[in-house]
Amino acid sequence: MAVNYSAKEEADGHPSGGVGMPGGGAVGGGGGAVKTRKPDNTAFKQQRLPAWQPILTAGTVLPAFFIIGLIFIPIGIGIFVTSNNIREYEIDYTGTEPSSPCNKCLNVSWDSTPPCTCTINFTLEHSFESNVFMYYGLSNFYQNHRRYVKSRDDSQLNGDNSSLLNPSKECEPYRTNEDKPIAPCGAIANSMFNDTLELYRIDNDTRTPITLIKKGIAWWTDKNVKFRNPTGDGNNLTALFQGTTKPVNWPKPVYMLDSEPDNNGFINEDFIVWMRTAALPTFRKLYRLIERKNNLQPTLQAGKYSLDITYNYPVHSFDGRKRMILSTISWMGGKNPFLGIAYITVGSICFFLGVVLLIIHHKYGNRNTSADIPN
Repeated sequence: MAVNYSAKEEADGHPSGGVGMPGGGAVGGGGGAVKTRKPDNTAFKQQRLPAWQPILTAGTVLPAFFIIGLIFIPIGIGIFVTSNNIREYEIDYTGTEPSSPCNKCLNVSWDSTPPCTCTINFTLEHSFESNVFMYYGLSNFYQNHRRYVKSRDDSQLNGDNSSLLNPSKECEPYRTNEDKPIAPCGAIANSMFNDTLELYRIDNDTRTPITLIKKGIAWWTDKNVKFRNPTGDGNNLTALFQGTTKPVNWPKPVYMLDSEPDNNGFINEDFIVWMRTAALPTFRKLYRLIERKNNLQPTLQAGKYSLDITYNYPVHSFDGRKRMILSTISWMGGKNPFLGIAYITVGSICFFLGVVLLIIHHKYGNRNTSADIPN
């Protein structure tokens, strides 16, 4: 006897009745429930959801190009001008040039005793009016290396006493030294920048020190949330860090980074700034603040200055470079012309495309599009 069933039923893997097929169904058209692979009859599974598809026409595309261009170009010009108005002065004190005062310190090591010092004289052609931010900059230093970024113990840095004496294995090979746990452990802390920079103004051969503020340079969340000293007597950090040892490259332990208790140990702001790793091999980090004291006078007047450097940080072995940067800021932060250039470029391209498409539409848009063949 022949069995007849539709192609749809064949695709579903069974006939609607009659002889049973693999996968289910009752012989003779009755009995149990029929198994099916047909999706449920819902709007989602049957693809009946409402949808909106914009129809791109000259009347909608051309105004969009012109509006984007007219908005982006003025914004880009404003950002670019603001960035250019920021005062910035940079000194490279690596010492690779034989004429550099710091050339004698080029091959310094981490444990050089006594430390090498050098002085660089410079002249500011223009005054710095508002608060001045002093940065140190490093080049060819890859803080974004995967193993370097992981080489830390956040629980230890957050003041956990058990992690203090038993650091994470991620810190290897800077986890222990001479059978003592290292605090702070890891490659990031071990390579902390430790040059000392001092700024002086020169008036008639008289050097006047510029006050450099060392607090307020770290993020508030880092200072108050992510970094904490071990629990206990906060005024006796020597006892809190008892049983630990300093990182290999450090000249002194972590509880001697500063004489002020609220800026010592794991909450030292120079240390916190260094522990926030940079994304690119050329970077700068905030070192000190120079606050404006008198609204009638600039923070740093134009004139002669000198920079005294205690050269402790070796960079010549990996072809790195070191810089000191003085900079003001604006509402958008430090000097960065890229954002303004990007806005101007995108706005100009959109405006140019709008003009080109407008010409094409005006020239060819009114042609007869009928498919009728003329006689």
